[in-house]
Amino acid sequence: MQVAKDRVVTLHYTLKLEDGSTLESSEGKEPLVYLHGMGNIIPGLEKGLEGKTAEDDEVSITVTPAEAYGEYNPELQMRMPIKNIKSQGKLKANTMAIIETEKGQRQVMVIKVGRFHADVDANHPLSGQTLVFEVNIDSVREASAEEIEHGHVHGPGGHQH
Repeated sequence: MQVAKDRVVTLHYTLKLEDGSTLESSEGKEPLVYLHGMGNIIPGLEKGLEGKTAEDDEVSITVTPAEAYGEYNPELQMRMPIKNIKSQGKLKANTMAIIETEKGQRQVMVIKVGRFHADVDANHPLSGQTLVFEVNIDSVREASAEEIEHGHVHGPGGHQH
């Protein structure tokens, strides 16, 4: 069965940067299980998996920044009063924190901490990066009507209600 809209896909993957360095892998862990066509994974990976089957050997899918986490936007680096930044423990460089925006909370990377202000970066850590996914599809099945209605997988490997 081919990967297509409204099908549940179970797969293992290794995520690498263009230079070949590995960022993460599901090898030796639980596989990724998702409902295809619902935007549950990045667009470029979903597009690259379309039409593939469990019989395919390892599939390599290169995803451009535009179809992954977007281009890096220097305007998303900003200086803020420390009192407006929430963090676990002491605020320090190279840690994640939360800021409040007009669209709700947003996770940021702390770049530099001063006495009263901190410089933060609200870009996704992988923005601007071309990503390479090496994927082995374990199985593809039809989604249940309830899974389609809810927009995600139920049961093992998926969302539990």
